[in-house]
Amino acid sequence: MDVEVLERPLPKPSAEDYISARLLEALVEASLALEYLRRGLVRNAAGKAFQAWRALTAALLRLELGKLKPLAKTEEERRWLESTAVPRVPTGRMKALSQMLEEVGFAGFSFGTDKALDLHDYQYHGPDPDMALSKYRSREEAARDVVLLLRGLVARVEAIKDRVRWGSELEEALGVLRRGLGE
Repeated sequence: MDVEVLERPLPKPSAEDYISARLLEALVEASLALEYLRRGLVRNAAGKAFQAWRALTAALLRLELGKLKPLAKTEEERRWLESTAVPRVPTGRMKALSQMLEEVGFAGFSFGTDKALDLHDYQYHGPDPDMALSKYRSREEAARDVVLLLRGLVARVEAIKDRVRWGSELEEALGVLRRGLGE
């Protein structure tokens, strides 16, 4: 796997290659999450899984920007979608953005986002038997959710392959991830 992909500058969100670049980022981050799991680094894996889902969210927001803008209530919100939501995907707004994606046809996307946000909390707080700071009582629970989230990510990417510029680099990254998941 070519992790150099993560070090390349992203194209501008208005560029044609932006969606493909964010999908590639999602697939590489997801593969890194699996590598961390293999090494027993569950908190790091949780962070990478979250980053993968966030990159996927950015790709979908850009892909569906034309459908999302009419859902915004004001012109300011429409500008925010384009200037901030697509390039940054603010963590505090991921739930609302995922709900918007559901409105334009990505059924169940907010459930994946909820899992990604839970893993994000786990990355910082680790296992928490009292479940006050993290939704996971053990490393094993979090590790299972990392794998579940990554399987959902693969399904989402495969569902939009024919709608984006899909090249050999994306195909290879998807193959590496699928093999890592045992698919």
